[in-house]
Amino acid sequence: MTLFLRNKYISLLTLASLLAAFAPSASVMAQTLTSAERAQLEQQLAQVQAEQAQAQSQLATAQSKSRSLQNDIDVLAAKVRAEQLDIQAKNLLIQTLGDNITTKQAEIASLDAQIAQNKQSISDIFRALQQSEDTPLLESLLKNNSLSQLFDYSIDLISLQQGIDTLSAQLVANEASSTAEKAVLVDRQNAAVDARYTIQQEQKSLQSNQYQQQQLLSISKNNEAAYSALVTAKKKEADAINAKLFVLAGGSNPIPFGKAYQYAVAASNITGVDPAFLLAILTQESNLGTNQGMCFLRDTSTGSGVGAHTGRTFENVMSLGNIPDFMTITSTLGIDPFNTVVSCPQSIGYGGAMGPAQFEPSTWMLFSNRVGKALGFTSMADPWNPQDAFMASALYLSDLGAGAGTWTAESNAACRYYSGRTCAHSSLIASYGYSVMSLASSIQQNEINKLTGI
Repeated sequence: MTLFLRNKYISLLTLASLLAAFAPSASVMAQTLTSAERAQLEQQLAQVQAEQAQAQSQLATAQSKSRSLQNDIDVLAAKVRAEQLDIQAKNLLIQTLGDNITTKQAEIASLDAQIAQNKQSISDIFRALQQSEDTPLLESLLKNNSLSQLFDYSIDLISLQQGIDTLSAQLVANEASSTAEKAVLVDRQNAAVDARYTIQQEQKSLQSNQYQQQQLLSISKNNEAAYSALVTAKKKEADAINAKLFVLAGGSNPIPFGKAYQYAVAASNITGVDPAFLLAILTQESNLGTNQGMCFLRDTSTGSGVGAHTGRTFENVMSLGNIPDFMTITSTLGIDPFNTVVSCPQSIGYGGAMGPAQFEPSTWMLFSNRVGKALGFTSMADPWNPQDAFMASALYLSDLGAGAGTWTAESNAACRYYSGRTCAHSSLIASYGYSVMSLASSIQQNEINKLTGI
């Protein structure tokens, strides 16, 4: 069919060709693995996972026995085997995820191309309709000299409008599919990143355990004195870590690392947040708190104050919106609001963050009851009390997704804890999250593992 436009017939794409251009593609997406290869890979993964379960059971059995040279050797052997199998499983998982990611990227590219094509076609139809509307109905009738041609013309317009409706519905469906597929892709990409991170951490642990295994194997089984000396040396190292002071932000006195770890484990049992990650967050906040300094609020009408150690005047020690909550917290706890340290303001914004968790007063008020419930009391939670601060941080981090325990979940939770945004928002925010993850790895390997004898 044709359209009569501007006193002459102009050939256009027929409605059928317009609609055909946007029919769902039936092409098969290219895959990096054949069906047989994928099945074999999945079978290998299932077998390794079954061996993992068996190795973990053997490890638990060995750890349950009383300590001796032979049992320590057995425990380390079981740990090494479990770690080797987990690394193998993660590598197989990465292969399957890589294939899935490639396939999903191809599907998204096809959907996005179809969306772009749909939009162009709708634009073309609208342009044609606009041109037809530029020619008055009476002028068309006089110049065509044929009612049948005018009827054809009208039918074309109706058909094109119906085509627009069809294409618009398909466009909406394709955009929804593309959004859903992109969400799946992000999940798979994150899973691959998490698996690679786990491999890196387990390789470090594997090297340490293999070294300890060689140490024990080098000791003669009849040389109990050498074994006893090794046990004594490890206990001395653990005692030193336990007694080492864990520095806290917000003017709180340092506490022994062993006590900090105890608080972190208790918070983890309730929230699922990894103890090493929680300790890393609080270490990072301590570093920031040290950099920001400590201040006293002096004027509740302006929020100004002074440096706690310098007496220097600061204009924005606390925002006016936080002052009422700060006064409530200090009054309830029975402490002097004008001689209680909070963070000083940086070059922009306000200070006013309190205690080891560095919560603002308004944020602390949101968590106080939850902290009390978790720790078994009903009074106001104390932001300067390390145990309360640990629990509050863990609850908040759990709300931010850290309980999932993966690298991407924890790093993004750290970035949100710092800024309210994910790590992808800016390099500055990302640097905070990545620093926390590096600290968590170091704390786990160099302190927690040695303290617990893992």
